[in-house]
Amino acid sequence: MLEKISIGKMAKLNNVSVQTLHHYDKIGLLSPSYTDPITNYRYYSIKQCASLDFIKYLKYMGFTLQEILEFFTKEDAKSISKLLDEQIHLIDQKMNDLTQMKRTLEVASKNYKTYMQIQNMGIIERNVLPERKIYCYDGKKNIYNDHLETYEYILRELRNQALIHQFPTSYFCNVGSITRMEMIKQRKLTSTEIFMLVDAHFSEIQGIEILPAQEYVTIYCDQFSNERDYAFKLIDYIEEHKLEIAGDYICEVIIELPEWTHAERHMIMKLQIPVKKNL
Repeated sequence: MLEKISIGKMAKLNNVSVQTLHHYDKIGLLSPSYTDPITNYRYYSIKQCASLDFIKYLKYMGFTLQEILEFFTKEDAKSISKLLDEQIHLIDQKMNDLTQMKRTLEVASKNYKTYMQIQNMGIIERNVLPERKIYCYDGKKNIYNDHLETYEYILRELRNQALIHQFPTSYFCNVGSITRMEMIKQRKLTSTEIFMLVDAHFSEIQGIEILPAQEYVTIYCDQFSNERDYAFKLIDYIEEHKLEIAGDYICEVIIELPEWTHAERHMIMKLQIPVKKNL
């Protein structure tokens, strides 16, 4: 006669809690195999350890208890292969999500470190910046009208386009606006276009542009209301140092600080104008 194993002993043998076994019994996943007709005590058999091992095995692979219950209900070995393949696909998706989450954290961390190293706002610097790739969206409205309201509406549209193209969430860490060269040369800060920085492999999508590696004059700005004055400060610097504007004006949002007052965005921006020596 097989040994009748109490729920406490069964839990100890398999390194699970009594509460876990009670729950498995309640949902019909694993119930005691024998009930004493006199005492109504319920007992497990040692053979049921195999089922408990299989439950643990499937849980380790990420299956829910409901999915495991379906395994036992169907009693179809062929269905196991299909479900395993589906689980592999799901894990691949989760791994991709985690990779993108890590990328978002890395970009945000890098940008905050950049912010912490800024000595003073409004100080002009000259830097050679590497080649960058952007996805640009034209909202057809000048973002410098109506303060930040127009920018907010166009930013919603940019995010919708990003969802259509399945861009990673990390791209939202770096957005900005563009004033085309012909306008900035006329000292007109006018832009209907906003962008997000993207990875190098996005090349076949309409709206992708390359910002070439070259020298820029740059300045950090922490107030949207100050951008116009700071942009013209860059132009003055370019003229004073006998340089020539060599491309579009870029306003790149480095970070957004938490906004505790629920007012407008508190953005730290890097204003950039590509230059070359005036021959």
